Amino acid sequence: MQTCAILLVFSGAILVLGGTEETVGEMVRIEGGLTTIGTDKPYLPKDGEGPARQLFVPSFLMDKTEVTNEQFSKFAEETKYVTEAEKFGNSFVLNTFVSEEVDSKVTQSVAAAPWWIPVEGADWRHPEGPDTDVASRADSPVVHVSWNDATAFCHWAGKRLPFEAEWERACHNGRHNRLHPWGNREKVDDKWMLNIWQGEFPQENTKEDGFAGYAPVGSYPASSAGLHDMVGNVWEWTQDWWTTQHDSEPKLTGPASGTDKVKKGGSFMCSRGFCYRYRCAARSQNTPDSSAYNLGFRCAKDIPSDKQEL
Repeated sequence: MQTCAILLVFSGAILVLGGTEETVGEMVRIEGGLTTIGTDKPYLPKDGEGPARQLFVPSFLMDKTEVTNEQFSKFAEETKYVTEAEKFGNSFVLNTFVSEEVDSKVTQSVAAAPWWIPVEGADWRHPEGPDTDVASRADSPVVHVSWNDATAFCHWAGKRLPFEAEWERACHNGRHNRLHPWGNREKVDDKWMLNIWQGEFPQENTKEDGFAGYAPVGSYPASSAGLHDMVGNVWEWTQDWWTTQHDSEPKLTGPASGTDKVKKGGSFMCSRGFCYRYRCAARSQNTPDSSAYNLGFRCAKDIPSDKQEL
């Protein structure tokens, strides 16, 4: 329950302050400060999870949830935007989610991950292939969006992708030793706090958390920062170029150049035994034009300096 609310004007948007959560529309204010990113106890050292580094992260705004199909649809309709998956004509889907008819037409797969198959006609409008749609999934996270697509949406919305350091601060909310936003276990009071894979991947998903694939945004409790689905559900793009060799004095903006972009948070395809990356310090990467069935994003925004109290 919020008390003693204060209204601030941020370039025409209204920010309501009260309690520990501050929102502008569907965004949450993340308080800045000296921030530890990475970890000295990496689970996947090859991913560049360590070492732990410190830098100052200014306060910023972040979307409460991953961008949804409904939100992306408005963007695509208004701008006539065509995603890279739509241009390429295909995108990668987990084979257990496509129909037998679609699967019968697939002739390739990823050698190191044969469950990933390039499906002709798979894109954000048709997540599992041309015989599927998102008509009943308005509040599900948009997927099959590349880094370039995500950047275009955020720009249209007057926002931007978060930097990796911002994303990580928002995830652990100042408690960098936690694996997850709420603590170190997947369940609290015997209830799942996130959408991940239960069972042996990729053969069986017992769906103990309630979902086989990605879940509608906000299906799980918000973090102490007021954010939903920061880990699990779908991967989220960040602004940063990928590197596993970190500077001892890191910059907020990350490396100046690279070939891949950093993604954070893991997805519904992750489990303890496979892709244990649904942790705040975990990370992975893709090329900026890549898209997949478990890859989405959320936006961030600088806090304008011309605020005034009413």
